[in-house]
Amino acid sequence: MGDIHTLDKSELVERYSKLEEKYAEFKSKNLSLDMSRGKPSPDQLDLSSDLFSILNTNTLKTVDNNDIRNYGGVDGIREAKDLFAEILHVRPAEVIVGGNSSLTMMYDTISRALLKGVLDSDRPWGKLPKVKFLCPSPGYDRHFAICESLNIEMITIDMLDDGPDMNKIEELVSKDDAIKGIWCVPKYSNPEGITYSDEVVNRFATMKTKAEDFKIFWDDAYTVHHLTNEHPHLKNILQACKDAGHPNRVFIFASTSKITFPGSGVAAMAASEENSQFILEQLSAQTIGPDKINQLRHVRFLKNLDHINEHMKKHAELIKPKFDLVLRELDSQLGDKHIASWSKPNGGYFISLNTPDGCAAEVVKRAAEVGVKLTKAGATFPYGKDPKDRNIRIAPTYPSLAELKVAIDVLCLSVQMVSIKKLLND
Repeated sequence: MGDIHTLDKSELVERYSKLEEKYAEFKSKNLSLDMSRGKPSPDQLDLSSDLFSILNTNTLKTVDNNDIRNYGGVDGIREAKDLFAEILHVRPAEVIVGGNSSLTMMYDTISRALLKGVLDSDRPWGKLPKVKFLCPSPGYDRHFAICESLNIEMITIDMLDDGPDMNKIEELVSKDDAIKGIWCVPKYSNPEGITYSDEVVNRFATMKTKAEDFKIFWDDAYTVHHLTNEHPHLKNILQACKDAGHPNRVFIFASTSKITFPGSGVAAMAASEENSQFILEQLSAQTIGPDKINQLRHVRFLKNLDHINEHMKKHAELIKPKFDLVLRELDSQLGDKHIASWSKPNGGYFISLNTPDGCAAEVVKRAAEVGVKLTKAGATFPYGKDPKDRNIRIAPTYPSLAELKVAIDVLCLSVQMVSIKKLLND
């Protein structure tokens, strides 16, 4: 079909008319397909069914001989601390294991900072005239929702091929002590699938910040979520910060949510021992201990990092064909038309699609009118506002292959229709 930019107005009108016919066909099918969030499919959830039976009444004590049915263990059971230390390449003493959600741990960490400050603060963040966070974008909408709900001003930072724009970050943090933190998804970033380079990690660790209590919120959500056998290297941010003389600069977060069961997994955070002790003192007033039964059953099921990697290969066998289908259809249906570009990730849960400027919201609307629900346009930017209105996050994992094929057909059709309409109106 070729580059639509080479067509004259009459040819564009004819092309649009044919696309409208296809669109009407899809509309008549009364579709109901949801690709709005990165959810594991039922087949993926089935991979962890042994979690339901892995514990029995004879296996309810930890290696420290503590009964998991009782109070205690604010920082998590020893086995879980050891497991997350292996996953995150830190020491067990630097790990706090919590409940089911890393997002909750992130929210609580910022809430405590507003109420009490962080280790290096001279006052609670909530006592300051303004608190600002840097937000690499496209990024994770729930990170932005935390800031918005807590009245933290967000500053958009462009994402580059090797991570966020460090020149801009270094410039901003060196001048403004109201900038207290930054959100990072450093491996297979949400939604573009970028893994931060060693240089980016080093610059985060060494950069000069006007705020002495600046913190990096390092959400390593996809650290083991590979789609191929070639795994990108992500430099250890905590060690880099230690080497640079800023051991307390980073909070690292992770969970088993997309390894086992979302909503019933185990979350953890890692930080320097000094940071961890500071946090534990505050946590002791909040809880008498997390769900240690769930922690122990996860440890018994996941065992160690090698076993986790084998488990994640099973996930990849289920979801890589879905990523391949999406990329194949995008290339087949849009590749020669010069109206869109997209990421080709080797891990994580998303594909990032860029339409022509000013088209993403209308594409999402048109797809919804046919019965295909996509992530809201703008969701990958602070305040839900994509300044170029072009980015759409594609979440391929939950639908079946047959459903996914239909959903991507609708998406590609909507992109073409909106793009042609824009050319006709320009």
